[in-house]
Amino acid sequence: MTQRNTILANNIYLILAGMFIAALVASNLIFQKFFYWNPFGIYRFEISVGILPYPITFLITDIISEIYGKKKANRVVVAGIIASIFSMLIIYVANEVPAIENSPVNDVTFTQVFGLSPIAVLASMIAYLFAQFIDIRIFHFWKKKTNGKHLWFRNNFSTFTSQFIDTFTVLALLCSFKVLPWSMFGGLLLSGFLFKVIVAALDTPILYLAVHWFRKRFDLKIGEEITL
Repeated sequence: MTQRNTILANNIYLILAGMFIAALVASNLIFQKFFYWNPFGIYRFEISVGILPYPITFLITDIISEIYGKKKANRVVVAGIIASIFSMLIIYVANEVPAIENSPVNDVTFTQVFGLSPIAVLASMIAYLFAQFIDIRIFHFWKKKTNGKHLWFRNNFSTFTSQFIDTFTVLALLCSFKVLPWSMFGGLLLSGFLFKVIVAALDTPILYLAVHWFRKRFDLKIGEEITL
């Protein structure tokens, strides 16, 4: 690969990593707002807005896994852990600092919105560790078994499995920490998992388009990865 292509590939990797970390941190900050979605009147999803950017992280790790390899995908996961811990520390300090009298956001409002974020980050981080590493491992297991073919199968099978583990673990921890009542566990688990499954299925064409572009742009064969 030419030096120009190497620089381009490295820049794209950094952009994908940045998007991954931004989506992960944002999902931990906005999780306390819940909404419902009832497509075509078939099923009423009751889910946290924090779930909206989360499927993006799995799409990005699948793209990185397919194009850059397992090690590069794992590096992004580790970077996400560090970013989550760092954001948790920033929120903790900001919550402890007293607001002035004419502050647009007072201490009570700030604590109400962000006070539980460190717990959410901790719960999300534990679930995220399990889910992302399992997703990458399963993805590469089937990539090896299929000789780099059947991308749709690897993408969906790895994502479906890891998303269930992630949803179950994070909800169990949030209920254990009494952030959420246990009465909400079953409904949120079903809604959260089904929502993630639908999104994972819908993002499959995006994954194919991204992989097709990479292979055409960098002249990659099926199963071949970019080495940086």
